[in-house]
Amino acid sequence: MSHAGRPVIAVTSGEPAGIGPDVCLALADGAASLPVRVVVLGDRNLIEERARQLGRSAAGLEIVHIPLRVPARAGRVDPANAPYVLELLDRALAGCQSGEFAAMVTAPVHKGVINDAGIPFTGHTEYLAEKTGTPRVVMMLSGGGLNVALATTHLPLKEVPAAITRAELTATLRIVDADLRGKFGIARPRILVAGLNPHAGEGGHMGREEIDVIAPVIEALRAEGLDLAGPLPADTLFTRRVLAGSHAQVAMYHDQGLAVLKYVAFEDGVNITLGLPVLRTSVDHGTALDLAGTGQADAGSLFAAVTMAAGIVARQP
Repeated sequence: MSHAGRPVIAVTSGEPAGIGPDVCLALADGAASLPVRVVVLGDRNLIEERARQLGRSAAGLEIVHIPLRVPARAGRVDPANAPYVLELLDRALAGCQSGEFAAMVTAPVHKGVINDAGIPFTGHTEYLAEKTGTPRVVMMLSGGGLNVALATTHLPLKEVPAAITRAELTATLRIVDADLRGKFGIARPRILVAGLNPHAGEGGHMGREEIDVIAPVIEALRAEGLDLAGPLPADTLFTRRVLAGSHAQVAMYHDQGLAVLKYVAFEDGVNITLGLPVLRTSVDHGTALDLAGTGQADAGSLFAAVTMAAGIVARQP
């Protein structure tokens, strides 16, 4: 878990045709200032080739070599490399579970091409939960002063209401509270909870999810000592006055919360999976195939993800 007194953080380089290898190269210089040792998991030849393409050097990058299945070209996905992408995740996870790594940080993958390879895949969050046997995890993105957690993640909108049950929402809010305490060192987190419907249901005139599910869950958890506010109309939850004094915000579905966060922090936002038995952070953006190999990819989010992981590791006893 440490090397010469420094914890080791594994960074998976993600989809080989995307910007993952590009932004990982930026760690050769930037990570040197962190109190951790950063190792990149990926195909050494791919990363060195991308470095030459960008006019950079990979000399300062420590690479755990995992070979591609077939050669990769920037901007051109190939389903044949889907098993390689998942092998990166499996290797990082195994290292975290064994104590070799203190945390894993993930560059973006391309969900579509993994599914095109015949491998059902909805995202890092769900994949790692299944691999670790974790019944419930929570996706939270941080940046711009916000910590936005999601009650549901990658679902079609029409499936969201049925997925918001008392049991699921209760589990989500407990996980957010517990990890804000344990990972972020916040003694009593204040959590704002959005409603599902416009105007938080307008007293039942625009939907009953707030009355039947969200409000009862909040009331029950307040009785347990959690500091929760809501259900709040999502269109005003993210205003400065309402946000004041809060530590996290829980949105009912993906775009309800992440559209706001990515507006204020797209280049340096961080995705963290709460509830896992290992520490995992990630970039908040996709593979950006059109930018791969062009030198235009911004590494800010990856560096922020590594920095967050390093900070959380440093706070652990």
